[in-house]
Parts: sequence; structure tokens; C-alpha cells
Amino acid sequence: MATAVQKITLSSSRDIPFNKLVLSQSNVRRVRAGVSIEELAEDIARRTLLQSLNVRPVLDAEGAETGMFEIPAGGRRYRALELLVKQKRLAKTAPVPCVVRDSGIAEEDSLAENVQRAPLHPLDQFRAFQALREKGRTEEDIAAVFFTSVNVVKQRLRLASVSPALLDIYAEDGMSLEQLMAFTVTADHGRQEQVWQAISGSWQKEPYQIRRMLTEKTVRASDRRAVFVGLDAYEAAGGVVLRDLFQSDDGGWLEDVALLDRLVAEKLKAESETIAAEGWKWIEVAIDFPYGHTRGLRKLDGVSAGLTAEEQATIEALKAEFARLEAEHDGADELPDEVDQRLGEIETALAVFDDRPVIYQPADIARAGVFVGINAEGTLLVDRGYIRPEDELPVAEPEQGSDGELAAATLDGAEPSAPGIQRAVITIGGQVAEAEDEDDDAVKPLPDRLLTELTAERTLALRDRLAITPSVAFQAVLYKFCLDVFSRYSSYGTAMEVSVRSASFPVQAQGLKDTPAAKAIDARHKTWEERLPKEKTELWDWLTGLTGDEQAALFAHCASFGINALYEKGDRYGGGITPHTVEHRITEADRIARAVDLDMVESGWRPTVENYLGRVPKLRILEAVREGAGERAAQLIDHLKKGDMAKEAERLLAEAGWLPEPLRMPDAQLAAAVDAAEPEGDGEALPEFLAGDDEETPADEADESRMIAAE
Repeated sequence: MATAVQKITLSSSRDIPFNKLVLSQSNVRRVRAGVSIEELAEDIARRTLLQSLNVRPVLDAEGAETGMFEIPAGGRRYRALELLVKQKRLAKTAPVPCVVRDSGIAEEDSLAENVQRAPLHPLDQFRAFQALREKGRTEEDIAAVFFTSVNVVKQRLRLASVSPALLDIYAEDGMSLEQLMAFTVTADHGRQEQVWQAISGSWQKEPYQIRRMLTEKTVRASDRRAVFVGLDAYEAAGGVVLRDLFQSDDGGWLEDVALLDRLVAEKLKAESETIAAEGWKWIEVAIDFPYGHTRGLRKLDGVSAGLTAEEQATIEALKAEFARLEAEHDGADELPDEVDQRLGEIETALAVFDDRPVIYQPADIARAGVFVGINAEGTLLVDRGYIRPEDELPVAEPEQGSDGELAAATLDGAEPSAPGIQRAVITIGGQVAEAEDEDDDAVKPLPDRLLTELTAERTLALRDRLAITPSVAFQAVLYKFCLDVFSRYSSYGTAMEVSVRSASFPVQAQGLKDTPAAKAIDARHKTWEERLPKEKTELWDWLTGLTGDEQAALFAHCASFGINALYEKGDRYGGGITPHTVEHRITEADRIARAVDLDMVESGWRPTVENYLGRVPKLRILEAVREGAGERAAQLIDHLKKGDMAKEAERLLAEAGWLPEPLRMPDAQLAAAVDAAEPEGDGEALPEFLAGDDEETPADEADESRMIAAE
């Protein structure tokens, strides 16, 4: 005979006046956590009490009910109600919904209410915020209701907008919250899913790797082109800016690179047309001019525009105020914020007056030109007043015509404004991508172009070191004198001609002019140029008036321009530069490099994907990592495709001090560096990659074949 199942009897529910409730000492919650009492009180005031209190009758000594009830579970709700009563927003006798229990243990009830409660999954919160947004609530309203910041609401909404397929993976704990955050960089669900598919089989799926893959075809907002155009103009033209709401993104990433380049070209063209109205003969426009682009051109000596009486009075007033503020706070350990801010404003205002426009003669303008580009900070660069050698001959006075007839801002595809005026071509874009040269069977020599680029940077660094080492510069030139004077040395000189011929760089990597050595040389050259007399007839007497140290420093600076440590592909059939000439040049350059203690690491060179690692075969990448970071680091990346291998090698070698052969001193002992770089234990951990990703596709092999043929 079947036994009847005993039915459950639920505890009764009733409304109890607030002044009949007291806290119980049986409540197991002792540590305050989560939402504050004040925020909970505001939430109850907004939507009333959403959950009943768990209470028990208070008994007297004889076990009879006293009419009071204690609260073993629901203490925070009681304190929030108590706060509302104190604020006179709730009556003392207001009925409070309660579940009344008189059996069991009070501590057990308190513990069960907290332990049995299932926390809300973060994804449910994201979707709840999204539902509120879709029902018309603003982000500010949602933030106010749930006592959080607007930025937190935006983050939750962004997380809820990730691909539903990835949200499902996150809901099943197949993805961490940090990984989900990384996918919010882009709103393209297809791209998000594509990246997850690519890394889902890897044992490492770091958030930074996800972000990098999602933004690999974008441009940083800090890029000079983006700063020049401005994010507002880019977005107004329909461009999309990818933003990371969860960490600093330096302004984000611009997704439409083609649109950005078009906006840059249009703005540069408009700026050059304005400058053309000044009457220049030619204007060359480019985003970034190569180092030494003004070599062989004569710079016009203009006259700075004079100051008006009003401007002079303003300058005197600013200087007086600056001196007064400094005197008032002389000896103070720290300036007040408002004084420090004002001193900075005065310095900025005075600097504006120092940067005076330069005035040129109309006849000079008619045969000179201007370089228009973008500087490293993303602002317009206008460098006026350069005369080409062919324009040095006397020219007829130009006929007057409409504004701009004497100049031609010749952009790519634009027609000159007057017949016979030279065209200039705008070149927008970075370095041409080199095809991958891949051969896993043998290590081939470095490509000629890469050798030339590397040695171009070494030449600049060597010039910089020689310019600040007068003793070596003097000896280097003296060595040249000896070759010319003494008959035992071959010499092709004539009647005592000595000259410094600055070698140009026919091939150079993008950004060469922004290297530390290039900036140091240019700054030093500008300093001397400002000191030199304007007239050639005054130069000898001016040199005589220099101290011995000044003469030595100037000598070293001039001599440094004669340095040529450049690798060039020699002509084996006798035309032009021969291989023997190049070999002898490099040997001589090494001798000078040893004398000035040249160190390309100290000069700022680091191996990157662009300047080396992405330009050589995988075996050379592994060889570099093995030498710079140790055998263990090389083993960690040896299974990767070349693109990923080069990126990880850049990270591993960032602070290793490793140099490729063309940048090393010939007598450098590499073994010691390898021993010092060998890590202990398991070495560098690999942050991302696809296990078993070392198989090349037919497309990869075809690209590599074309690269090898081109080299």
C-alpha cells in the first residue's frame, strides 16, 4: 500500500507595522558588502520593497508573544526602512510585508536566505541594461536609478552588443569577461566571430591579442594623419572610430583608412592652394618628406616680420608680470596652482611672438618653392624658401597676373596653374609593403634594399657620434689628407681640394628623419646655422674669432656629413660603384665607428616588424630570438606563421639589445650576449598563438616566390 506524501505548509505572510520590528542577533551577516544602505533606501523609495522580511515573534520569559518581531534575515532592508523613517519619508507605523516563522533555528534561516540566493550572471545584467535602453531610458537615467556611473552603463551596453554567438559562449563559461571586453573594440559581429574562430583552438587567448587582431587594419587616433584631419572631420565624413571603453585606447582606432587618406590629401591640397597664392614657383606636398630632402637646395634668407608698437608693449607687459610673479614667490618650495598656471600662459604667449613670419623678396619667391607636409605632432608643416640649382640663373621679372599664377600646388593628378611651371607630386602613404621572402631550407643573404635601409640609419648614427667626437673627426679628415698628399697612397685629388660631400640615401625606411640621430644632427646644424654670418666674405674672420673648442666642435660637425657607411649594390662589370668599393667603404666606416664607440642600441634602434623582422625569412627571425632572448624563447614561437612570429619576436627582443649583422661592430662577441640573454627555467611565456599553425598555405608560398623573384 503506497504511503501518502506529506504536503508542505509554507510560512504565513502578514503586514507588520515598522515600529513592531527589531533586528535579531541571529543574523549571520556581519560584514557589510554590496549596495550601501543609502542606495538601498533610495531604491525602496523609488519602487517600494521588492522582497519580504523574514521575522520571528519575540517571546517573553514565559514563552508568550510580546507583539514584537525580530528579523534574522533581512537586516539590510530593515536598516534602509529605518533610514527612510528617520528622514520622515516613511511612517513609523507603515505596514511592512513579512514572512513569519516560529519553528526551526533563526541562524539557519539567515544563513539559508544568503547561501541559497543565486547571484545574477553578468550577462543578465548587460541584457537588462540593454532592455531598459531599448524601452526609452537614457544612459544617464539608468545610471541614476542603479547608482552607478554613466561610463559603467555604457560599458555594460557595449558588452551586450557583442555578437550573440560570442555572448552564448560567455554564458557557458567558454570565454572570460576580459576576453569579452576585448571584442567590444569593434561592432562588426562577423569580424568578432572570425577572430574568435582563429584563436579558439589556441591555449592562449589573451585579450590584447584579440584587440590587436580586431584593429590590425586600422589607424591609431594618435597617427599624424588622424591628428591632422581631426576625428570630428573624419566622423562627419562617415568614418567610424573604434573605441575601447575598458582601457586606455589613446583616442581609439580609425577604421576607414582609405577615407582618412582622402581627407588628408584634400586638406593638404587646400592648404597648398592657399600658400600658392603667395606667388611661389613650386610647391611639393607630401605627408612625410624623407631625410635630407632639402640637400642641394639653397635656403633663402628671409627677414622676420617686425613687431608693431602694440605687440612690443604687450611683450614688455608680459615680461614685467612674469618677473613680478617670480619675485613675489622667490624661495617658495612650491608655487600656488594659479600662479604656476599663469606663468605657463605667459611663456606660451611670449613664444608666439618669437615665432614671427618670415618675409621674402618677390623676385626670390618667383623662383623658389615650398615644402608642405605634416609634422610628427600632426600639425601642418610649411617650409618656405628653397631654390633649386636650375633656378639659380637670373630669371626675367614675371608678368603680373591673377593671384597664384606664379605658383603651382601640383598634387597628384592636378594640373599646374601656369605653363612651364614645374610639377610636384604628392606622395601620400607609408612604405611599400615588402613581399615575404620565405625559404625554410636555407638562410639567404639579407635583401639589398633592407641592407641599404639598415646602413642608412647606421650612417646617421655614426655621423651623430662623429660630430660630438672632434678628436676622431679631426683624425678621420687627416687620414683623408694623408691619402691625398703622400705618394705611397693612391690619390685622385687635384691641386689641394678638400671637400665634404654629404651622401644621399637612395633607399631609406619611413621615419628615418624622426630617429634620435637625425633629430640630434638637425638640431646641431640649426644651432650652427643661426650663428654663422650671412655673408661669405665675413666667414673667415668669424671662424678666426671662435675659441679652439668651438672650432673643433664645428669641424667635427662638418666632417660628420662626409660619413658614408651605406651599403649599395655594387656593379660587378665596372660601371659605377664596384663591390670592392662598397666593401672598403664599410671597412673604413667600421674603423671610425670603433673610434667613436658607436652603439646602435644606445642610438635608439630596436628590431621591429617594419624595419627588420617582417622583411626576413623565418629562420632569420628564429636566429634573432635565439641570440637575443635565448633558445627557450625561440622554441616558443617556432611553430607560428611568419606574421605572428615576427610580431612576437618584436615583443621578445624589445629590450634585449639585439642587433642584426649590418648594425653590429665587426669584432663584437655575440656569445656573451647569448649567454646573458638565456633565461632560467621555462623562459618567456608565449601570450598567444595557434597551436599547429606552422603550415603555410599555397597563397603564402606564391607570395614568397614573388618576393624572392623581386629581390
